[in-house]
Amino acid sequence: MKHILGGSRSRVGSLVAGAAAVAAVLAAAGCSASTTTAATSAANNTTVSASSTAATNGGFQLVELNNNHDDTFNQLLGINNEGVIAGYFGSGAAGHPNKGYWFASPYAQSNYANENFPGSGQTQVIGINDSDVTVGFFANTAGTENQGFWEQHGRFHAVRIPSRNQANPPVSQLLGINDAGWAVGFYNNSKGNAVGFAYNPRFNEFKQVNVPGATSVTAAGVNDESTITGFYTNSAGTTDGFVKWANGHWQSIAVPGASATNPTGINDHGEVVGTYTVGTGSSAVTHGFTWMNGTITTVDFPAASSTSINGVNNEGDIVGFYTDAAGNTDGFLGLPAAK
Repeated sequence: MKHILGGSRSRVGSLVAGAAAVAAVLAAAGCSASTTTAATSAANNTTVSASSTAATNGGFQLVELNNNHDDTFNQLLGINNEGVIAGYFGSGAAGHPNKGYWFASPYAQSNYANENFPGSGQTQVIGINDSDVTVGFFANTAGTENQGFWEQHGRFHAVRIPSRNQANPPVSQLLGINDAGWAVGFYNNSKGNAVGFAYNPRFNEFKQVNVPGATSVTAAGVNDESTITGFYTNSAGTTDGFVKWANGHWQSIAVPGASATNPTGINDHGEVVGTYTVGTGSSAVTHGFTWMNGTITTVDFPAASSTSINGVNNEGDIVGFYTDAAGNTDGFLGLPAAK
């Protein structure tokens, strides 16, 4: 188990137990308290107050959370049922390498813990399960290799793809993991197309994730029912999302009017989160969304020029990132309001 400040983590449910608890989290995150807005926690129907630097949108109370090692770029990518969040800071530009981390409630700067693949030049931590197994990918110091990894108890393991049909240099990423230890991700084949897969590190077992008619598949999230979500590109070049159940049945997800739909996470209730794009090229704008039983809800951080949602847990808490007025990328946590 990962530990914080000498004790084990508290559930995110305790975070929303009352107004004082939420106010404490906002204070720890560095939020001001000039103006308050009200939101109701779905976990216990408790009305809580948040500062003006938080916001409400799409049925969520959204709170900005950044690792101050790089205030210009943070992405929050995964959250488990204990409220532990995985992510990274740094855009990858010169002087701003990707550096992975995880952190837990109360989400203060002292709660961040670095997690970087040994000897790597850059690392992104993307998924985390309830056993604290994390997954992601790293780049070597030369920047010539991009490889998926999994980690537990401080021990890192690079993923070796059992295929001779790979890009050169190789590219692979692990993007999500469930509590049974099955991870999902993709690798690029020799044509540069993504090949989705599920991987069990305990047995070193790989299973390809296929979508009929797809030329490229990225498996991005998996729940404890072995339901996989992700996105695919067809021969016409259209990118849509998918949900694929353990029995092999699947369903496409396409936000009406979107030029691309990219699901990235799924919880045990079948709630999918992700990003969709409206427009193309320089006019393209990304929006966060949730999908549940065919119903799509847009979730955007107010005043953001773009929003992405990447992870969701069984409480319905979401994590993601947005672009602010200064052009910085900021991470955020979203707590669901009463339904």
